[in-house]
Amino acid sequence: MMNTSTVERQSNFKGNSQSRLSKRTLWFRYLAEINLIFGAWYLYWRIFHSLDLQALWLAIPLLIAEIYSYIGGAMFTIGLWRPLERQIKSLPDLNPPLPVAEWPTVDVFITCYNEPPQMVEQTARAALAIDYPTTKLRVYILDDGNSMEMRTLAQKLCLEDLQSELLKAQAQRIRSERLELRERLRQIRELMVDTQAADTFVAALPAQSEPNTSVHEVWALPIRFLQVFHQVMTLTHGGHQSVREQLVIQEQELITAIKQKELELTEITRCRYIARPKPEGKAHYAKAGNINYAIFAGDTTGEFMLTLDADHIPKPQILKRVLPYFINYNVWTGRYDSNRIALVQTPQDFYNIPPGDPFGHRAHLFYGPIQQGKDGLNSAFYTGTNAILRREALVSVGLKYFTQAVSKNKDLLNDFTLIGGMSSSSITEDMNTAMRLHGAGWKSVYHHELLAEGLAPDDLASTLQQRLRWAQGTIQVLVQENPWTKPGLSFWQRLQYFQTMYSYFSGFATVILLACPIIFFFTGITPIHTYGSDFIVHFAPAFIVNRLTFVMVTWGIPAREVWRAEQYTIALFPLFIQAVLSVFTKRSIKFKVTPKERQSGIYLNLVMPQLIVSGLTILGILYALVRLAMGTLTEVPLYAVNAGWSLYNLLLLSVIIRAAVWQPKRDR
Repeated sequence: MMNTSTVERQSNFKGNSQSRLSKRTLWFRYLAEINLIFGAWYLYWRIFHSLDLQALWLAIPLLIAEIYSYIGGAMFTIGLWRPLERQIKSLPDLNPPLPVAEWPTVDVFITCYNEPPQMVEQTARAALAIDYPTTKLRVYILDDGNSMEMRTLAQKLCLEDLQSELLKAQAQRIRSERLELRERLRQIRELMVDTQAADTFVAALPAQSEPNTSVHEVWALPIRFLQVFHQVMTLTHGGHQSVREQLVIQEQELITAIKQKELELTEITRCRYIARPKPEGKAHYAKAGNINYAIFAGDTTGEFMLTLDADHIPKPQILKRVLPYFINYNVWTGRYDSNRIALVQTPQDFYNIPPGDPFGHRAHLFYGPIQQGKDGLNSAFYTGTNAILRREALVSVGLKYFTQAVSKNKDLLNDFTLIGGMSSSSITEDMNTAMRLHGAGWKSVYHHELLAEGLAPDDLASTLQQRLRWAQGTIQVLVQENPWTKPGLSFWQRLQYFQTMYSYFSGFATVILLACPIIFFFTGITPIHTYGSDFIVHFAPAFIVNRLTFVMVTWGIPAREVWRAEQYTIALFPLFIQAVLSVFTKRSIKFKVTPKERQSGIYLNLVMPQLIVSGLTILGILYALVRLAMGTLTEVPLYAVNAGWSLYNLLLLSVIIRAAVWQPKRDR
């Protein structure tokens, strides 16, 4: 994972940003092409030369599982074809410089529900410590639980922030500027009185013709008039209007400026609390509704929004490192203009991962090669936290979909503040929102720098709850907004979204791959009529090149982490099947916040399918060994192939069984 110091060392490049293909991309492409060719060759052999016609009931499902895996692997490979490594200069280092007065305003949304106030406090304090002008930063605690403890916490943080030296200096500056404006207003109003007297004198000049009038008396007022006129020109910088008009305009401008300073003084509070009303019997739309309410009814006005989960602690430089993506320098106008980038996603990582990462939370493969590959195809995903979104993009796209929803259901009109921005039709609102933004022509960026860290679930029950929600929500999006039929998406964007959705159907293929060796041990039935030299010639090259390609993709990521990710891809097969069935049978699916505090216990009851498959596999191997010892085992090479297959399956499943009984070390 790229750290801050690395980015700073690499910032010596021309321009404000640059991007390039990741290292070893060409080597990966060569291997990927060979991998796809060998895989297709193996499948051709499987279809036309290997099926056991005496056991088609097993041979056909295994072939379908292999074809499914090949298609998924092909889409995965294509998604990695153009991985981008981006570099960008921080906001203060842009060339030409962007004045601080022109830096955009940012709202930090900390979404919470039932998390401990201590956890939210840590995140809020870090958000308030972000290195950014105080007048352009607001931190909002979006309390979906509407708890008194959270409200009290927000009030405490607000008062502490107001007492900080930073805000004290800011308040003193605003007061001083207001006093200066008041003094100028007083001078202008005095001049207006003198100008009125001068205007009266000038209007009466034609009547001053009596010979007895003193010359000194005649020109006394004009001299004063000239003095007033000079003062007016100094204060108002001249203009085409009359002196009187100049003063009136200046007076109104000063009054407006004074009111603005008074408003700034009242608005100086940066830590704020928003709890939306949640009447019983009414849809609340979970996290999406929480954020949308803050956008439309929470009096938030930031041009950009940084979304943070309650436990994700941002680093001080996050805004300065990411905001430059949203602007481009226009050489014709000599200023920075907004572009079409709607969101920038940064990596997720965690500071509470125990040794060995028993629950597979490390995601350097996704927040690395996969997201960089998606970025190269303008498909970088929004993953809910550690991301900055452009308010204009989110609101405009949200209103479009809100209009469509209301045209189908008039009752939704009253839910505008809950569904008018971020997608609320799926429990994975983040991916669906990104897909809608892409469909509307907006762009996304993946910035490969760790700028916030959070808490990962540290028990199996919470982990499975989180993974189930991801799977169900993703399949929900497929059913409701199929990327292949969604207007506005490019072919590559459609492929990227579909590949993610497609991967959650792997549970059915996994069942077949796990069951085949078990069936063979107890029945002698095999789906492939031969495991001899012909099988080795076709399978071995495809398997070896596939592994080499994967090694090239994961280069630089610890091998143990890569293996753990592969284990969970297989071991979670019951969860993936449950997710698919729950969506397609239209069961009620509700958003459940992932617990961030450990739920103590042993969770073997949650892994019963994996335990049953492992037990049957072990029994099958033992049965074969007994027969071998008794001399009744025939076709030993065939049993050896299935034994190796079974041992590989056991290694894959072992990760979740160990996670079910894992307990943290206790301090003595």
